[in-house]
Amino acid sequence: MINPQSYKWFFETTTAVEGHMHAIVRTLVEAQTRFQHVEIMQTADYGKALVLDGRIQSSQADEFIYHDALVHPGMLATEAAPQSALVIGGGEGATLREILKYPSIRRALMVDIDGEVVDLCKKHLPEMHQGAFDDARAEVRHEDARAYLEKTSDRFDFITIDLVEPLEAGPACLLFTREFYTLVRDRLTPGGAMTMQAGMTKVGELLFYTAIHRTLRDVFPVVAGYQTFISCFGTPWGFILAGKKTDPRRQDTAAVDRLIAERVKGDLGYWDGQTHQHAFALPKHVRRAIDAQTRIVTDANPLILT
Repeated sequence: MINPQSYKWFFETTTAVEGHMHAIVRTLVEAQTRFQHVEIMQTADYGKALVLDGRIQSSQADEFIYHDALVHPGMLATEAAPQSALVIGGGEGATLREILKYPSIRRALMVDIDGEVVDLCKKHLPEMHQGAFDDARAEVRHEDARAYLEKTSDRFDFITIDLVEPLEAGPACLLFTREFYTLVRDRLTPGGAMTMQAGMTKVGELLFYTAIHRTLRDVFPVVAGYQTFISCFGTPWGFILAGKKTDPRRQDTAAVDRLIAERVKGDLGYWDGQTHQHAFALPKHVRRAIDAQTRIVTDANPLILT
């Protein structure tokens, strides 16, 4: 029997009155970058974990669940096999890794403002990026994602937003607004799709998820929420797909499995047709909360989590 006192413990607050604990074997790196506090820890149960500003972003044992859910529903919802993709955020490189499983991809651009975090992940988290940064199709820029979208004329078949939620007033707040999502929509090709992580979907903590869902409905013709349980987070986690044509809720099990067979090279550890049906079948209380939400997040009225 393991003695809990033999470990150091990392306590992650999920809300003001709730949290989740992990036994830490050792801390591989801890640093303060220009933008955030970063830690890479070796946990007892989940292997290596990336922690930004005190919040776990991914862990070695179950990051495949998070990154499959973030990437593949959108890549399978593009009108044709996607050739270009943009990752906004995505520090550890696992989002990029999943996109590169599609042989049709010719260009995969990752825009993450924090180059120090990316460099630390390249060094300490090879299990997560698995060489994705060295793929000839991959390109990484360290700049503000909104500024990039405002100035570029490039178009992408798939865009994914892999950012931490806005916890304080600042530039990050402007990456969760109607104006920003309009930029994203306009940088998609006519048959393109976008996905994003959209926070917890646990009871009592649905404000962020439902407000973002309502905001996206003001911008995109197709908006579909879905969720999955991320073990190392200790809570169900919400995602949203927004697109121009394909509604993922109309893709049945056979259609999703066929698209995976046609578009993806290699194995997906989590996502398939059956998982797809489960994820997009949101429970009743979440659907009710989405339907009841009226708030639209704007530059002038941003949403800040407390």
